[in-house]
Amino acid sequence: MNEAKKKTRRRYGAELKQQILAQCAEPDASVASIALSHGINANVVHKWRRQTGVPLPSLQAPAFVPVPLPPAAHPPVPDIRIELRRGATSVSVTWPLAAAEQCALWMRELLK
Repeated sequence: MNEAKKKTRRRYGAELKQQILAQCAEPDASVASIALSHGINANVVHKWRRQTGVPLPSLQAPAFVPVPLPPAAHPPVPDIRIELRRGATSVSVTWPLAAAEQCALWMRELLK
């Protein structure tokens, strides 16, 4: 009968834990890379941080950098174009977009 190997938990000294947690508290520190450099799983280091209440290093939000933009070219505003057909008769109307409300009123009256 094969006996499974019994895994033993690795134990880390308080001094090493303190050193690793201090490195993790530095600005721009990567917990994963620090843990990897010590041969420890990052989840273990995160667990130590939770247990000791060590906060994540505060990452500063990137500063706002204004970017100059070229002036926007405004395309010409299109007109409202309406084409009405009844039998052989066809009527095309062009109405300025700025007067869209008046166009709607005219259409309502026309279609009554």
